[in-house]
Amino acid sequence: MSGTGGLGFFCVAPAALLIYIWAMSTETIDKPLTYEEERGKPTPSLNHGIVQMNLGAEFMRNREFRVVSELTLDIQGKSYTPDLSVYRRAPVNWRRDVPRSPEPPLLVVEIFSPQQGTQEVMDKVEAYFAFGVKSCWVVSPPMHSIQILTADNQEIVLHSGTATDPATGLTADLAAVFS
Repeated sequence: MSGTGGLGFFCVAPAALLIYIWAMSTETIDKPLTYEEERGKPTPSLNHGIVQMNLGAEFMRNREFRVVSELTLDIQGKSYTPDLSVYRRAPVNWRRDVPRSPEPPLLVVEIFSPQQGTQEVMDKVEAYFAFGVKSCWVVSPPMHSIQILTADNQEIVLHSGTATDPATGLTADLAAVFS
């Protein structure tokens, strides 16, 4: 240290600090996103998954539409991933997949997860309507209820019977959805 006045420490420390900062920055970049970070919603539960598959099966009885699970929608630069999206049936290009849809579906389904708040879901519904979605089904597994909301402010709440979507005509038997 004689003759350097302690400068040797300062010459080494900044380099070590830069290496440390670089390592920390690459660690953050390389870390995979969690389900919640990637999709902007909580991880689905068992009941959530059962209801999602049952409702999708009910919709798939109508061959005029295509039901898509967990397709991310690109809405004004922000990602939204409804549980189900329904489009008019069109040919599928199996050679070119689409990770994010720039096109609004006719109908989306949001199924409450145990840790999800009502306002969070309703904010998504408003974003879907602004994007051009015609109807949103909000499903509550513990309450055995389906709330159908439309872009023109119609609202239907069902706990039993058959739900009929006013925008598409799609139907779902609630006994089958919650079985």
